[in-house]
Amino acid sequence: MATTAADFEVRRHDSFGLRVQHTLHGNPVLGPLAVLILAIIAFSIVNVRFFSAANLSLVLLQVTVIATIALGQTLIILTAGIDLSAGAIAVFSSVLMAQFCVKAGMPAVLALLLGFACGTAMGALNGMLVTRIKLPPFIVTLGTLTIFFSLNSVVSNSETVRGSDMPPLMTWTGDAFGIGGFQLTYGSIIMLLLFGYFFYALGRTAWGRHVYATGDDVEAARLAGIRTGRVLFSVYTVAGLLYAIGGWILIGRLASASPNVGTEYNLDSITAVVLGGTSLFGGRGGVLGTLIGALIVGVFRNGLQLAGVEVVWQGFAIGLLVLIAVSLDQWIRKVKG
Repeated sequence: MATTAADFEVRRHDSFGLRVQHTLHGNPVLGPLAVLILAIIAFSIVNVRFFSAANLSLVLLQVTVIATIALGQTLIILTAGIDLSAGAIAVFSSVLMAQFCVKAGMPAVLALLLGFACGTAMGALNGMLVTRIKLPPFIVTLGTLTIFFSLNSVVSNSETVRGSDMPPLMTWTGDAFGIGGFQLTYGSIIMLLLFGYFFYALGRTAWGRHVYATGDDVEAARLAGIRTGRVLFSVYTVAGLLYAIGGWILIGRLASASPNVGTEYNLDSITAVVLGGTSLFGGRGGVLGTLIGALIVGVFRNGLQLAGVEVVWQGFAIGLLVLIAVSLDQWIRKVKG
C-alpha cells in the first residue's frame, strides 16, 4: 500500500513529538527554562522597566523565601509525598527565633540554632508519622499544618516582634549589597548556596540516588536494599531544617517576625516545584527546576503588575500555568510506558 504525503506528514509529526517527549523526560528543566526566558522577553517588551537591574533585583528578593521553602518541598515531592505544613513550619520557626532572643533574652546565635532545631523537629514529626505510623503524607501534613499555625498563635500571642527589638543577626538576611546595578540580600545568597548544595547532593551522592529511587518505585527500591523508611524520614527532617532557614530569611525580608504571614507559602512552594518540572508522582525532577519555577512565579507576578493587570488575574495566570505544567508532566511520564 502506497504511503501518501499526508501519512508521511503525520508520521513526521509523531516522530517529532516523541523526540520532544523523550528530551523533556530526560531533561525536565528545559521546559521551565524555556517558559522563564519567554516570559522575561515578553514582559521586557511590554514594559522596558522590567529588565532594569533594580526590578530584577526586586524579583529575586521577592522569591527568596518561597524558593527556600520550595527547596524542602522538592525533596519531599521527589519521594512522591507532599508537605502542606511547609509554610507553617517556616513562620512558626521565625516566631520562635524572635521569642527566644527577645522574650527569653537568649543570644542571637543560640536563638537561631534553637529555631533551626525546632524546625527540624517539626519536619521529623512529619517524617515519623509518615514512616512509623504509615499515614499518608497529605493527611499528616494537613493535620500538622493546623497544629503548627495554632501553636504559632499561642506562643506569639498573635503579636509581631519588630526587627528593631531583635539583635542585628536576626535581620541580617535582609541586608543588601550591590553588584553593579544589582542589589542582592544575604538571604538570597544563602538561598542560592542551599540550592547549589542540594543540586550536588541529589546528583552526586548515594542519598540523592536513594531519594530518586524511593520516589520512582518505593517497593522496587526496598527490594534493591534501600532503607526506604530511613530515606523518607531523612527527607522530611531535612525539609524541616530548610523551612526554618526560610523562616530566618523571612525575618530579614519583613524586618520583623509576624505570626500572621505565610498562609500562602504552602501552595506557593508546591507551585514553584510543579512549575519547575518535578513530578508530583515522584522520581523525576530536581532543585534547579524548582529555582526556575520560583522565578517563573516571581517574573509573572512582577511583569503582570508592571503591565497593570489586576491581582485577581495574576492569580488566574499562575493557576493556569500550574494546570499546564501538570498536564505536561502527565504527557512526559507516558514515555515510561
